[in-house]
Amino acid sequence: MHCPFCNTQDTKVIDSRLVADGLSVRRRRECNACKERFTTFESAELVMPRVIKTNGAREPFNEDKLRAGLLRALEKRPVSVEVMEKTINRIKSSLRATGEREVSSKFIGNLVMEQLKQIDKVAYIRFASVYRSFEDIREFGEEIARLDD
Repeated sequence: MHCPFCNTQDTKVIDSRLVADGLSVRRRRECNACKERFTTFESAELVMPRVIKTNGAREPFNEDKLRAGLLRALEKRPVSVEVMEKTINRIKSSLRATGEREVSSKFIGNLVMEQLKQIDKVAYIRFASVYRSFEDIREFGEEIARLDD
C-alpha cells in the first residue's frame, strides 16, 4: 500500500483488528521511508447482479424494492422484523451465489416466493397473487392447494 504522506510503496502492518462485527479489518500501518503511521480499513466487496426486467430493461439490484415487496406481503402478519431481515439476507446471498452478473426479475421473484412459503403461507399467497397476476378466485384456490403438496 502506498504511503499517503510520501507516496512510497513500502509500508508495513503494525496492528490488525476486526471491526463492525467482523465484517471489516482495521489495520495500522507504518511507512518504512518516512515513518508516518496511518489507518486503513478492509472489507469484502460483495457485488450484486444487475436485474433484467420483463421488458428487457436492465437496472441495478435494489434492496429497497425487495424490502418493500416483502413488507407488503407480510403486512399485519405475525413475522418479526428480524425474520424479514434474515430473509432479505438469504435472498441476497442466493443471488450472489449464482455468480452471474445479471439475473432475471423472474428468478428473484421465485426466490422471494420460496422464502415466503417457508415463513408465512398467507404472505406467500399475497405475494404470489400479485407476482403471478391472479385473474380470479380459482387461481387462488389452485395455489393454496399446491401449498398442501
